[in-house]
Amino acid sequence: MNKILLEINDLKKSFDHINGSITLFDNINFKIKQGDLVALVGPSGSGKSSLLHLIALLDEPSKGKIKINGRKIKDLSNSEKDELRRKSISIIFQDNNLLTDFTALENVMMPLIIKGENNKVILEKAEKILKDVKIFNRSNHFPSELSGGEQQRVAIARALIAETNIILADEPTGNLDFKTSKEIFSLFLKLKKLKKTIIFATHNRELANRADYKLFISDGNIKRVNAR
Repeated sequence: MNKILLEINDLKKSFDHINGSITLFDNINFKIKQGDLVALVGPSGSGKSSLLHLIALLDEPSKGKIKINGRKIKDLSNSEKDELRRKSISIIFQDNNLLTDFTALENVMMPLIIKGENNKVILEKAEKILKDVKIFNRSNHFPSELSGGEQQRVAIARALIAETNIILADEPTGNLDFKTSKEIFSLFLKLKKLKKTIIFATHNRELANRADYKLFISDGNIKRVNAR
């Protein structure tokens, strides 16, 4: 039986606005097991990206608890959070967040360079993953020389190469055509077989329905919905 990898208890996120305090969600609870492929769905502005940022340890909740691999995030120092994120979490941002002064290949290599892996091994892994996401022919191009869809594929490759247990993706196929979106989702399915946990925010109903289940955020609440 797969273990619980992520546990959310009584989570609340609010922020101050010129018109007062705004609460994105309040008192939400859920558990995600190792190897789950989860679609995070809901209307625009419901808090999908904010929830991913909280799970990625890029933001802090207003209240509530987040546990990853059984560790309470609130009990960790900043350096311990950085270490946990580096070892366990990969993020595919909606706006790619590629390093503009580095080529596509160098961007993909960066997570393993930071970890201090062997340069030859890093290069081999990066070239393979770029082939997997069908962008190898643009390896030596800079982000400014790539289309939006090509940049997104590089961002996906950069997240996949780190071989972390948790992959968080914010609209990972938003800038991709239908055929490429299906190819990227096929990669997610391969990662699921390797017991990776994938949580992806999406407006794509077809892809959401191919997940193990959906987490639907609306009006500050979250509920689990079985995918068709």
